[in-house]
Amino acid sequence: MADVFTQSKRSQVMSRIRSHGNKNTELALAKLFRANDITGWRRHQPVFGKPDFVFPKLRLAVFVDGCFWHSCPQHATKPKNNASFWRKKLTANQLRDKLVTRTLRSTGWSVLRIWEHELAAKNTSQLVARIRKRTNEARRRTNSRTAKTRSAS
Repeated sequence: MADVFTQSKRSQVMSRIRSHGNKNTELALAKLFRANDITGWRRHQPVFGKPDFVFPKLRLAVFVDGCFWHSCPQHATKPKNNASFWRKKLTANQLRDKLVTRTLRSTGWSVLRIWEHELAAKNTSQLVARIRKRTNEARRRTNSRTAKTRSAS
């Protein structure tokens, strides 16, 4: 089926889609952090790859990946219309995710990627446990780095 909009109108429509503040993902995770007393996070920080949340003191970057846009193994769908375009687009998204993760890790950051479907109420306790585990690991790593720096002085 052909697009109902002209190319310029489609571009205008797509440009209005927000990249921050998605209620189903980012705001849901912020609410989860608050409800479970997970502190130390910030949003919209100038970190490579534009993580959705950053724990600056722990050097932990958190990304909330949409199941469609990042090709979730459980829920990804493959559009039938304009299949070639979408295949390239979604593959490029996955490659960019890998590049961002590799780059952040190589510069001393930890990376936590959360799938959109993990934010469902039925997954809350597992997700909170996973987040706490990663923040504790990052805290231990940060503390050991600080201790090494102090002993070298």
